[in-house]
Amino acid sequence: MALVSVELIVPDDAPDDLIRAAGGVPYRTVSNGRREVACVYREARGDWTFPKGKLDPGETFEQCAVREVWEETGLYCQIERFIGTTNYTHRKGKPKIVAYFLMSVIGGDGLFQPNDEVDELRWVPVEHVRERLTWDRDQELFDLLVTLPGLRAEAS
Repeated sequence: MALVSVELIVPDDAPDDLIRAAGGVPYRTVSNGRREVACVYREARGDWTFPKGKLDPGETFEQCAVREVWEETGLYCQIERFIGTTNYTHRKGKPKIVAYFLMSVIGGDGLFQPNDEVDELRWVPVEHVRERLTWDRDQELFDLLVTLPGLRAEAS
């Protein structure tokens, strides 16, 4: 599947201190044909969420999402589609926008090691992902995702 680059347009009047970030919703298909999604637990924040992080200078949102998922989970993933964005005020008071992508796992499954950012990775059946997530914004993003072709189509 060819991926068309997502141009995330940030308004000209966006705050100078806007934090730009990207993340992924990695999934795998298990032996019975059902889909599971990787959710991560961050003890420092006491939350269950999706892997994400800030863009490095010169990095695209897509590049950042693939890198952050790999760094936080050990999963090698392929982007399948853009899902959407979340915006919120970062814990340090700065505005933040995060672009998310649906990602299929192509390697590294089973290689997760707790690290500086993520303490636990859990594979969650699609029908239980929403209840696992801590933040309303992540739940809303997931609600959007399951209405799109891809993840939901084979999750039954």
